[in-house]
Amino acid sequence: MEDIMVDIGISVEKLSTLQRVLMFCLIVLSAYLLEFFCRKVIVKTIRTVTARTETKWDDYILNTKVLNCACHLICPVIIFFFLPLVLEQNPTLLFYAQKLITLYVLVICVMLVCALLGGFYEASAEEAGLQHHPLQGLSQMLKLIVIAIGVIIGISVLLDKNPIVILTGLGASAAVLMLVFKDTILGLVAGVQLSANKMLKVGDWIAIPSRNVNGVVTEVTLTTVKVRNYDNTIVTVPPYSLVSESFQNWRGMWESGARRVMRSINIDMNTVRFCTAEEMERYSAEPWHEGIETIGDREVNLKVFRHYLEHYITNHPHVDKSTLIMIRQLQPTPHGLPVELYFFTATTEWKRYEYIQADIFDHTLAVINEFGLKVFQSPTGDDISSLKLS
Repeated sequence: MEDIMVDIGISVEKLSTLQRVLMFCLIVLSAYLLEFFCRKVIVKTIRTVTARTETKWDDYILNTKVLNCACHLICPVIIFFFLPLVLEQNPTLLFYAQKLITLYVLVICVMLVCALLGGFYEASAEEAGLQHHPLQGLSQMLKLIVIAIGVIIGISVLLDKNPIVILTGLGASAAVLMLVFKDTILGLVAGVQLSANKMLKVGDWIAIPSRNVNGVVTEVTLTTVKVRNYDNTIVTVPPYSLVSESFQNWRGMWESGARRVMRSINIDMNTVRFCTAEEMERYSAEPWHEGIETIGDREVNLKVFRHYLEHYITNHPHVDKSTLIMIRQLQPTPHGLPVELYFFTATTEWKRYEYIQADIFDHTLAVINEFGLKVFQSPTGDDISSLKLS
């Protein structure tokens, strides 16, 4: 070919340039064909093999994004090693071309490592033992570290300096960097604390009254925690505020399977009295009267009422019998004597829980007159009208 082109009349200088151009095109074409073969054949083969295995972690770690990023390294690496054959007579152009290719390879490597970290996060999210940890913030933290390392190495390649020198220069401006990335650094530290102490995970019901937060955690990232309130509004809270402030996590209640009821009714103290003989005879025939501690000859109607309520709640089919059940008096107030019902329902479902405690208090308010007691409530317009009529 050289002899034929010389015979045509092409000069030796032009022939040398044409040879290099053809050689470069051949190198690029070979590198592209090899990358195309890897993406179309090897990647699909690997994906088929991982899909047939029983384990799931290889499906996430060797996903299509990771394999494609690895394939993108083939073309620049081949060009980098064969480029000196083309530009051996132009060292300056070879120097800058290799720098650009090195930066491109560095970007692809950072993308590859970030894709691997994303695959590890998706694989760990499927593990039952790791689902209680906010791993998304940790994954974002590692990606941020990888990107920072890539930026430092890229700057060192452009300036032809040692990366340690770049780090030394950054150390002098650490105060400015801390000011600029304050939220990111605080979120990074808070995310590690939330993960290490198992304080929060996606799906937890949390409440922060000072920030109008009362709902389910939908996402935990490096800089934000997203909570969907029960009115379907989305509240974003910085992670460091959850560490520096106190918040209420209802996870323990959900895991226990029982939910507490602690409500009271106010008794009119003017209706508290000793039971009559007829009442005691009627009460003694009831099965719930067994086991009541008798002090003296007569019993107070409020004590008999409390004993009845404890028996009723203990035998209620939707009350958790393994938890504390207690009927107690609170400090008397100008609005009557509070009698508190303390027990746990056998379900944590919100709607079911509200219906169970409503049924119990409906029964309590309906049966209280059977013991000669009345519920205290402030006078209404009907009460005043009845006084005028009388």
